[in-house]
Amino acid sequence: MATAKNSNKKTEDDEKNSAAKLPNTKVKFEIYGEEMIEKRVKASGNSGRVYLPPNWVGHRVKIIRTD
Repeated sequence: MATAKNSNKKTEDDEKNSAAKLPNTKVKFEIYGEEMIEKRVKASGNSGRVYLPPNWVGHRVKIIRTD
């Protein structure tokens, strides 16, 4: 019985072209929304944190890193 290779593994080409590996790659997003706030992410333990207005609680938001 032959064993099948794991098809979920990334190839070397996929990893070389990954957006995470290319920090200078820019993409364009077009978003329609109600409000926009520009803030800097602050360190919080092993992750980052952004505080938003309390009236935004319960609403859907989208975060885009711009630099």
